[in-house]
Amino acid sequence: MQFTTLALAALTSLASAQKTWVVTVAQNGTQTFSPNNIVAQPGEMVQFQFHSGNHTVTQSTFDQPCQPVAMNSNATGFHSGFLPAAASVAMGMIPTYTIQINNTNPLWLYCAQGPHCKNGMVMVINQPAGNPAKTFETYKAAAAKVNTAVVPGGAAGAGGQTGSTTPSTTDGAPAPTQSLGGAGMLTVPGTVALIAAAGAALLL
Repeated sequence: MQFTTLALAALTSLASAQKTWVVTVAQNGTQTFSPNNIVAQPGEMVQFQFHSGNHTVTQSTFDQPCQPVAMNSNATGFHSGFLPAAASVAMGMIPTYTIQINNTNPLWLYCAQGPHCKNGMVMVINQPAGNPAKTFETYKAAAAKVNTAVVPGGAAGAGGQTGSTTPSTTDGAPAPTQSLGGAGMLTVPGTVALIAAAGAALLL
């Protein structure tokens, strides 16, 4: 009886575990988010793993794909800030940025680095179903017409350490977390964590 109770508790714990979607940022030096179109349920996490270059994950509106959402709506939105990957990857660590999904509202995202948004470094979480006017392809095509992306709190993306993580968000994503992790990566709200392969963490 005790074994059955423990097994049931373990299964319940596994069932309630949060699903985490992993989005690779700039794998092999490409200006891409991969995958670039996902459907995430409320309570699930989306973790962006930065593999190369110096990029951001920044929320926009559908109609203004390369501008922060706050410029064109009442939403605050979220912005990872620039996360350069080279030094971290060389040490066997990967910078990550994680958000939690609150609802199924669409989240339109872009990289605020120079022309990356124009070059197709965009994605959507929860593309509206049954709306042929609002698709990832339409969003990407609109981004291709924009010369340079806008960094939240600043001008066009110039590749420096500008911008900041916004603690409050709307449209389906609460306060994000950032971390710099290797094996057993950990995200800590409001901090950057260095996670070594052995799992030890140094909080900055």
